[in-house]
Amino acid sequence: MPAALPLGSLADWYLRSARDLPWRRPDFDAWGTLVSEIMLQQTQAARVAVEIDRWLERWPTPADLADAPTHEVLRQWGTLGYPRRALRLQDTARAIVERHGGEVPRDVDALLALPGIGDYTARAVAVFHFGDRHPVVDTNVRRVVARAVHGQGEAGPAKRRDLADVEALLPADPADASVVSIALMELGALVCTARAPRCESCPIADACAWRAAGYPPYEGRRAPRQARFAGSDRQARGTVLRALRGVDVPLAEAEIAALWPDAEQLERALASLVADGLVVRDGASVRLPH
Repeated sequence: MPAALPLGSLADWYLRSARDLPWRRPDFDAWGTLVSEIMLQQTQAARVAVEIDRWLERWPTPADLADAPTHEVLRQWGTLGYPRRALRLQDTARAIVERHGGEVPRDVDALLALPGIGDYTARAVAVFHFGDRHPVVDTNVRRVVARAVHGQGEAGPAKRRDLADVEALLPADPADASVVSIALMELGALVCTARAPRCESCPIADACAWRAAGYPPYEGRRAPRQARFAGSDRQARGTVLRALRGVDVPLAEAEIAALWPDAEQLERALASLVADGLVVRDGASVRLPH
């Protein structure tokens, strides 16, 4: 660990520079925070900011989403990507209703016990809504810690020590720790970015181990890059789902076949959509689940 990071300067920077995002509003409830965190897992904040209010206007409580037709949930999810998250979110809503009387629990272990909730999301809800003290680690936080603490240009693959590294940085007071947690994340998103870090604007630059070492190149094993989207099975899956979301009736297999030029790849995409519970094959037609 470095001698100390100037956490007060980091917190002050966040309070001055934080983006105005819906889930940071004082009136945003625990359910909204949970929904936003699931949406943010694999979607840019700017896109989530456009959709989150529409989603919560339609389903403002876990009970509302739990009772919603699944095909409407998938339609509302739209182009946020990775639509299995929508199914998991509805399963989560049903579990919250059944186990917690429709109220999002505060305890991390109780959150982790919900379907579709992983370690990051559970901690994020506990910290960013309830203000509890837990390390919250995403890609942005890992990058900031790798540079400022370990003097490495990249974080590389996720490691067991990541939580311990962030835990060691947090102030003892839960309220202060909550601000530092979101400030680390915002710093990685806006300043300590992967490709073009703006070190001249960084509030902790004077304590950054990477800067002090002269910005050495990264020598470890890099995190794997995502496969190209164009022409992929994932694009084929998205094409099918987009067509089904646009109609209120099932599509014939022949209509589905016209959507994608590679019949073998389309069949593979359809089979995976069925396995994920995102579409249903009824005889010679395909539809969204009810």
